[in-house]
Amino acid sequence: MNHLPPLNPPQSRAAQTNPPLLAMQDLRFRYERSAPLVLQGLSLEVHGGTVTAILGPNGSGKTTLLHMLLGRLRPQGGEVLLENQPIGHLSRRTLSQAIALVAQEEDIPFEYAVLEYVVLGRAPYLGWLDAPGIGDYAEAETAISQAGITHLQWRAVPSLSGGERQLARLARALAQRPRILLLDEPTNHLDLSNQGRVLQMMRTLAAQGVAVVFTTHDATAAAAVAQSVILMREGEALAAGPVTDVMTDANLTALYQVAVRVRQVEDRLVVMAD
Repeated sequence: MNHLPPLNPPQSRAAQTNPPLLAMQDLRFRYERSAPLVLQGLSLEVHGGTVTAILGPNGSGKTTLLHMLLGRLRPQGGEVLLENQPIGHLSRRTLSQAIALVAQEEDIPFEYAVLEYVVLGRAPYLGWLDAPGIGDYAEAETAISQAGITHLQWRAVPSLSGGERQLARLARALAQRPRILLLDEPTNHLDLSNQGRVLQMMRTLAAQGVAVVFTTHDATAAAAVAQSVILMREGEALAAGPVTDVMTDANLTALYQVAVRVRQVEDRLVVMAD
């Protein structure tokens, strides 16, 4: 495998003076003791008000990394810090109020209407026996509107198309009001219109101070919305830094193991495989 020299991750002016919301330090992880490492020696900082793309082919460890950032998986080496505190020392409630994940797929065992499903995102702010109140439903309706699915709010979630369910998952995460939003391949199953909606939503959330981190194998989508990008292959970060510095012909050819060309088209980077 080609190893590329890592670049320094970019920092906005705010990031230069503020500590990172999330920091990963020398993470190592394997699913079984005898299995190969899925993540190895990965370090990264994520600041509020930024969009970071984790770009790599299938099986590179991107989803595993997101679950580790969420606290669902614990590393065998290194640690994840949320505002300088190890996430293993924090309660699930605290983590759920700070971090939301939009997964690629999710089993929904009940016939929830979209509004009922999205209001589940308010659970981190409720007591054990508390029912959602008027304010919680208002938050859910706002999130549904942001996701562009108000016309679906009384539809049963299992009856939705794959793309519609993806937008419902996004709305539920928005209802959590997280400071850090993790998205796993968020534009999968979406048509071009809704892909654009999701990418624009990432920009809007970052402008509001949210740290947005998303995985993708679509290099053009990463270039369209992210300020910084991490190239991952076989559990390692091959390179990290500003999109225009990292997403080069040589770097992406090494990442995907095929000849790749990167071209500037109307102020955007377009990635093409030969």
